[in-house]
Amino acid sequence: MLEEQFKLGLIQVSYLNILIIAVSFFLAYVARKIISRSVKRYLTSANIHLEGRKTTWLKLLSQSGFALATYISVKSFNINNEGVTFREFLDYKFIDTSKIKVSFENVILVILIIFSARVVLNVVRLFFQRRFKRNKISEIGTEYVYTQVAKYIINIFAFFLILVALDVDAKLFLGGSAALLVGLGLGLQDVFKDMFSGFVLLFEGSIRVGDVVEFNDGKSSESMVAKIIRINVRTTQIETRDGNVLIVPNAKLTQEYIENWSHGSTLSRFRLPVTVAFGSDTHMVSEILKQAVLSHPKVHKSKGVDVRLNDFGENGLQMEVLFWADQSWDINIYKSEIRFEIDRLFRHYKIRIPYPQRDMRIIQNSNEDKD
Repeated sequence: MLEEQFKLGLIQVSYLNILIIAVSFFLAYVARKIISRSVKRYLTSANIHLEGRKTTWLKLLSQSGFALATYISVKSFNINNEGVTFREFLDYKFIDTSKIKVSFENVILVILIIFSARVVLNVVRLFFQRRFKRNKISEIGTEYVYTQVAKYIINIFAFFLILVALDVDAKLFLGGSAALLVGLGLGLQDVFKDMFSGFVLLFEGSIRVGDVVEFNDGKSSESMVAKIIRINVRTTQIETRDGNVLIVPNAKLTQEYIENWSHGSTLSRFRLPVTVAFGSDTHMVSEILKQAVLSHPKVHKSKGVDVRLNDFGENGLQMEVLFWADQSWDINIYKSEIRFEIDRLFRHYKIRIPYPQRDMRIIQNSNEDKD
């Protein structure tokens, strides 16, 4: 097990070293899965839902297992390399060319930067969650915006640190990629437009996570009502009333007309069109419509209910009832319940709802009459 299989510079690597490295990371992975599954099973059975800081602490705990596995893997080389210092191991360049030189120190630094970036992001997320909870003035959308902006800043900073860790000249990297960026910019104008719109959504705050918005999806004349689930750099995830999750380009939310139900006053006026047969008592119909609407608990009684006779249609009298209610995610359910009540009252008072019909008259030819 301790026999040398190959060398990395001055470091001898044996089967034992490979086995310790593989087992360490495998155990860290298995431990993370087992702990995560056990915690989820316990929380489900106890009907406990973790949010915010507690979820972030679990993520930090799971990441610490891989840090321990990395430490054990590096220490395993001391078993069969007593005469070699750890500094010599780090200085060994396994890629050594005239243009590229990469040592184990560079690789370890890159891993540490990536790991540290994730840890810092979770710590920042904990900070925002604790600050918002203490002040009690924040919303879910505001917390999400701060977290996303911090995520992008940390990732960009980590990217440039990785360039430094790999001894790559950032100026040379940016200068060499200038022509490529120009070509990509011309070919990916829509992508960059969506990305810029994503930053506008995050910083402006006109649309936030949890908001209910209404907009035209471009496929039909009817508007779509959806809830904002997640705002990314290029796209936004929305959930429709049918439970479907759609991916919408950010430019659509910044350049088109959007009605945000979650901003301003939540109170709004709604209409329910009704057609009754010719000859119906319009005064009675008006009272029935008001009674049906006011019987619903979600309707604001203080704002009043209006009934209008809009037109004399082809098949009947076209009327509508207008009422005030909160701009709710379940407004269609409320409208349906009011329609059921209207139908029940119409049946009780013998108010007839007409159906489309045509009268046909057969006119006989005058010549046939003479015959």
